[in-house]
Amino acid sequence: MIPKEVFEQTILKFFDPIRPYLDDPSVSEVMINGPKEIYIEQKGRLHKTPAEFPSQEALMSALRNLAQFVGRRLSEEHPILEARFPDGSRVEAVIPPASPDGPSVSIRRFSKDTLTIQKLLSFGSMTQDAASVLEALVACKQNVIVAGGTGSGKTSLLNCLSSFIPDDQRIVVIEDARELQLQLPHVVQMEAQPPDPRGKGQVTIRDLFKATLRMRPDRIVVGEIRGGEALELIQAMTSGHGGCLSTVHATYPIDTLNRLETMAMMSDVEIPLEAMRAQIASAIDMIVQTSRLLDGSRCVTHITEVLGYDLTDGYQLGDVFIRRYLGRDESGAVLSEFVPTGRLPGCLEMIRALGLELPASVYQAAQAQA
Repeated sequence: MIPKEVFEQTILKFFDPIRPYLDDPSVSEVMINGPKEIYIEQKGRLHKTPAEFPSQEALMSALRNLAQFVGRRLSEEHPILEARFPDGSRVEAVIPPASPDGPSVSIRRFSKDTLTIQKLLSFGSMTQDAASVLEALVACKQNVIVAGGTGSGKTSLLNCLSSFIPDDQRIVVIEDARELQLQLPHVVQMEAQPPDPRGKGQVTIRDLFKATLRMRPDRIVVGEIRGGEALELIQAMTSGHGGCLSTVHATYPIDTLNRLETMAMMSDVEIPLEAMRAQIASAIDMIVQTSRLLDGSRCVTHITEVLGYDLTDGYQLGDVFIRRYLGRDESGAVLSEFVPTGRLPGCLEMIRALGLELPASVYQAAQAQA
């Protein structure tokens, strides 16, 4: 049997044309549009590289070896590959006939350095006051959804929010592919598994979620909600499992609730629509919205409280912090400020019961609004 270390080096050898970018910590994504067209993302901007694979056959050979490494199938009958490199980088590949112009590959790289709230503050992703509010919300076990588009920094922010969880709590993490790097002492990692070549052995997010509820979690962290498991998470949130964290692909806070609603309907459990909406509004306490701006920077744009659901007006939301845009400077950078709106979160008494307090700017904004 080939030793694992040798197999890993062999896999990377097949990807030699892009090795410099896989080793470059400033590169967050490598995109291969066929053997002769390779792009990278750096600081939120796309750049075409001079790198090329010798031929389409060489690129296909690299992908087949990667598929073998992770125990997946890649063929005309199974043209989509979800895999990981030995360093944890996430790979999504589509080959002909599903990709007629040749293999298309996207490699999402993850920083080896743990991203902290302090680093986010230095990047200008949010303010110290906003970070203090988020710390208080996580500490008092509010159910928080981090929402945003692809590449907007959802997973990174979720990692940072998890650092606010007290060290004496047991966290169970459920993911499709392992990406989260929680820096906490008591973390149980679970990862979904695809079926084997004979169609057996599949373990879904929903399967793991049901198992998790019997494993005495203080907190449940779901890397990303993508389907019917939304209903299980919502029901867990409304049945005593507070402090849940997860991410969802959505552009605005209201879209987040609509997306959760749609995904919950994918479940095989039939619930009247109005009852489901009321459950969603009761389960989710806060939405933290992220976005990638026109200049490539990633930032938090909203901290929004879910106030409830009304049969006439639908979901009720209230922004606690919001980003205001002020134009662009001479270099093209987006100018903005992340400010409190004057709304005090409904869990204020719970925050104070823990001996915490919101920043003075939040109260000043509330007084100004009054």
